Amino acid sequence: MTQEPPLEEHAQSAPPARPNTQTARSRPGFKQFPGTYSLIAITLVVFLGQFLSVELFQFDWLLEMGAKSGPEILSGEIWRFITPMFLHVTIPHVLINMYSLYAIGPAVERFFGTARFVAVYLLCGIAGVILSLAFSPYPSAGASGAIFGLLGSLGAFLYLHRGLFGRFGLIQLRQIVLVALLNLGLGLMPGIDNWGHLGGLLAGIALTFFLGPRYEAVWATGENGQLVDRRPWDEVRVLFVAAAGFLAAIALLVVFFLA
Repeated sequence: MTQEPPLEEHAQSAPPARPNTQTARSRPGFKQFPGTYSLIAITLVVFLGQFLSVELFQFDWLLEMGAKSGPEILSGEIWRFITPMFLHVTIPHVLINMYSLYAIGPAVERFFGTARFVAVYLLCGIAGVILSLAFSPYPSAGASGAIFGLLGSLGAFLYLHRGLFGRFGLIQLRQIVLVALLNLGLGLMPGIDNWGHLGGLLAGIALTFFLGPRYEAVWATGENGQLVDRRPWDEVRVLFVAAAGFLAAIALLVVFFLA
């Protein structure tokens, strides 16, 4: 009898430094970044539920109901395209991922807005599961596919606004590229689902290029300059629905070819 391969963990992404803007001088709490802190709270509550379920009822949510697992997804458990980003394998796994989200989330939410930030996080997490299902036969779970998506989003945002942020933005961009490459390199170690990381990263870049904010500095006589988003969430949220439909179509194609 052969032993089933161990459940893979997503590698953790170290966040880049925060953007150098007036609002980035401090890290306020829930009222300023409700998306980031809500995602952290939900993930921690889910992990607590996992832990108590195993300890009290010997029922493992991770394997039975939520982890990315090819046979279960192919048999119709399509919710497993979403649930893996909220499930984690160990206590260090969830804590490191949530620290990464705490560190990088506010930087993205500040510029993207809460609704667009949460949409990017969820779509990147789903994209990571899709690519992992297509190329990795092993079960996996963890939020780092979505966190890699935030890393890619912030990198694409700084690239698109390199003229606005100048030399500082280019330094930040180089740091993000280095962090992404290092973590993808670490993902080559056994037991780490690098396909999930890559899927999230690529999705974050693509979403930001096509649907992300576009800021422009507007100056008024006798006043400080302001950043104005020329592509606000209200104008692109329908396109995010289209992006979700596109990911759903890709997921169906992957399921069709693997079935």
